[in-house]
Amino acid sequence: MKKKILIGIVIVVVLGIAAFIVFSSKETELKFKTEKITKGDIEATVTATGTVNAVTTVLVGTQVSGTIKQIYVDFNSPVKQGQLIAQIDPSTFEAQVQQARANLLSAKANVEKAEASLLDAKRTMERNRELFSKDLIARSDLDTSETNYDAAKAQVSAAKAQVAQTEAALEYAATNLRYTRIQSPVNGIVVSRNVDVGQTVAASFQTPTLFNIAQDLTKMQIDTNVGEADIGKVNVKQDVEFTVDAYPDITFKGRVSQVRNAPITVQNVVTYDVVIYVDNPEFKLKPGMTANVSIIISSKKDVLKIPNAALRFRPSETIKNKGTTQPKGPGVWIVENNKLKRVKVVTDISDGNYTEVVSGEITEGQEVIVESLTKTKSQSGTQPGGGVGRSPRMF
Repeated sequence: MKKKILIGIVIVVVLGIAAFIVFSSKETELKFKTEKITKGDIEATVTATGTVNAVTTVLVGTQVSGTIKQIYVDFNSPVKQGQLIAQIDPSTFEAQVQQARANLLSAKANVEKAEASLLDAKRTMERNRELFSKDLIARSDLDTSETNYDAAKAQVSAAKAQVAQTEAALEYAATNLRYTRIQSPVNGIVVSRNVDVGQTVAASFQTPTLFNIAQDLTKMQIDTNVGEADIGKVNVKQDVEFTVDAYPDITFKGRVSQVRNAPITVQNVVTYDVVIYVDNPEFKLKPGMTANVSIIISSKKDVLKIPNAALRFRPSETIKNKGTTQPKGPGVWIVENNKLKRVKVVTDISDGNYTEVVSGEITEGQEVIVESLTKTKSQSGTQPGGGVGRSPRMF
């Protein structure tokens, strides 16, 4: 009986040792999520948001005050340069022109009167000179006639100056009368109309805006705000791709036309205005739309690329002890003979999801670790990571 009990105890101990070995082996078994290295295209971009605007927008105002009598265009109306688009009531300005014209006629009549007085003074002066030469009048009478002649000559000059002044006043009144006819300064489309018939506009302190005219909506521009950390990568003539909320499935193309040097500081954040020119032949883009812009800094075709999650992956200390020491510099981890091995790589451009591999002991199709699935005593076993692309393998 004792022998059977002893044999039973031995069997239990052996099974316990075997179970411990099996479970401890499973507990430390290396499990990772991996992804294959592939070849493909990579574009390095700088992302920003901006506003779509017409390349040239003209704010049409008025230089005179008055009541809007007629409006000849509306929103989205095409206009030609010089076309009459609105009329301010001209009654007051017509009266001012008539008054200025009457003043001019009066000034010209004063010139004729002054010239007649000058002629009379000249005759009197010449007559007195002849009489004085014959000692028939006193010297004082001659001096008086000469003074009257000079005064008459000055009066003619003053009358002519008055004519010039009234001519200027007439031209000013006529100009104000012309300003009551609001004309389009460019060929384009009316984007907005800010007045109605019967509304009074006052141009005393600043010019009120009546219309907003976009010169050519087939050519648009996007004003984007690029942060100071990325502005050094942006250059003129770089290609641009962008989307707008109105057409989320369409990717529009453009090109950087200007990188402005004036900083824009908002709450201690410094950005710079990057202007992008865009063709808009189908008039899909409208002023004011918000554009999500990607400025293509550089692009490469058919290069070896690895997921950024593989570059970010760092094994836990427990798992790392099973492999080799980690050298400095960028690298990826692979599993070789159930052990971790770090492979150093030289990288180049990145699109945020994948990074180009310039050199390193890795090849296309090789599996690299993007995430750990091993559970250890000190952690639940997962580390953030994971690439975007092909479905990762697990083993």
